[in-house]
Amino acid sequence: MSEKKTKEVRLPNFVEALIPIVVMMALMLYGFVGKSGYTDAHMPLICAIVAACAVGRACGHSFEDMLAGMLDRLNTTMEAILILCTVGLLVASFIMSGTIPALIYYGLDLLTPKLFLPVGCIMCAVVGLACGSSWTATATVGIAFLGIGAGLGINPAITAGMIISGAYVGDKFSPLSDTTNLAAAVAETGLFDHVAAMVSTTLPTFIIALILYTILGLNINTAGYDPQVAVDLQAALANTFHLSPILMVPIIVVIIACVVRMPGLVGICVSVLTGVLFAVFTQGYHSLGDIFNALHYGLEFDTGNEIADQLLNRGGMDHQMWTINLILLAVAYGGALERCGCITALFGGLKKRLNSVASLVIATLITSVFCDATMCDQFLGIGVPAPLYADKYDDLGLARNMLSRSLEDAGTLWAVMFPWTGCGAYQYGVLGVHPFTYFPYAFLNLLNPIYAAVMVLLKRNIFWADGAYTNLLGRTRMGKVAEAPAEAHAKALANLERMRKEGKAPIPEK
Repeated sequence: MSEKKTKEVRLPNFVEALIPIVVMMALMLYGFVGKSGYTDAHMPLICAIVAACAVGRACGHSFEDMLAGMLDRLNTTMEAILILCTVGLLVASFIMSGTIPALIYYGLDLLTPKLFLPVGCIMCAVVGLACGSSWTATATVGIAFLGIGAGLGINPAITAGMIISGAYVGDKFSPLSDTTNLAAAVAETGLFDHVAAMVSTTLPTFIIALILYTILGLNINTAGYDPQVAVDLQAALANTFHLSPILMVPIIVVIIACVVRMPGLVGICVSVLTGVLFAVFTQGYHSLGDIFNALHYGLEFDTGNEIADQLLNRGGMDHQMWTINLILLAVAYGGALERCGCITALFGGLKKRLNSVASLVIATLITSVFCDATMCDQFLGIGVPAPLYADKYDDLGLARNMLSRSLEDAGTLWAVMFPWTGCGAYQYGVLGVHPFTYFPYAFLNLLNPIYAAVMVLLKRNIFWADGAYTNLLGRTRMGKVAEAPAEAHAKALANLERMRKEGKAPIPEK
């Protein structure tokens, strides 16, 4: 009995690897730049998935194999998608309870146009750090700050950029963050080794961002600022809700849930329940049908104030479906690209030419941004470059937390800059500000990979395999050895010793 011959599987060539990426980017640009009348990312992604499957088929993969690649990737992100559903419930419960309106109301009393941006950025960072989630930070205090900014007469694009910067710096520093844990895992280093390495790039850029927000705030033209806008907004909120400081408790519950390390889904559900209970006891919601309608479909208020209505008429699980659809397509597309080997085909040849620390780190940053933009998912922006470059970090005697740091410097922070990625789509849906609009003002996200690249070009800010660290002044001193696989660590130490003998790596000071 003859067996059916199986077609040999191969990597796509350079042109083949570009086909699905070109299809997606061309259709995306046609929608965003052209006058097609269609500006969403969903249909371009569907066309790109078809193109990726066609390339995979030409390279010997069966459709079942390509589908398995997409499903594998979708399976790894299902928890995030479920969290996204519950975030819709969280936003609705925090509005109906009066928590977000109270944050806006009291925030307008405490903040001025000149202090709003730096103080707001720090507060968003604190919530992001406590929650371990930029998504939760923007969906709670982020929405409140949008309202406060509107009341203070500040451009929503600037406010949104400030919110994104603060939320993401908190997310990056938090050991509760999914991307922080993912970056450490794929680089095979310790979680706190990774967090320590991130401090070396993210803390300086956070300080730079705060300085820029302070300068921006001090130079805001307040001549056209009408205090009556804030007064009218506060009046609309006070007439619609029973406001008191006790309504801050649901925010505290979110933070406590994160501090005690509740699973993300459980913590959000507890927070939603808290919001619903406050809605019942403080805002007079007694009908279960009304509560379910608000949680499912969002809220509809007619306060008589346009700004208040824009801020309050949001939330609900249904409101998240546009974003969830986009994330499902984006992740499936990334899985198809990953399965047919497009990224390996595009960057595999480059890897052989990376013979310096600067070229390796910059290549990692660029590859992460490329994966964000073309594979539409921050998890792929972190996960795909890691195995591609890990052995090169060992070859150059670098610590594995140098790899994990570089993955997050670009892969996490720039994913939110593209409206067709899961992160960009989510923040667009929550904040209502297009990523291309807030992009110039999200200073931390914008500057972090640039700062990381400049530092390695200057041979600064480098973690070595034996625990040595070359600081911003170019001085190398011994520190804690970062975790790494035993075989890889031994290889990195041997290569570092060789490089020091050749004068290609610094010798630690005694």
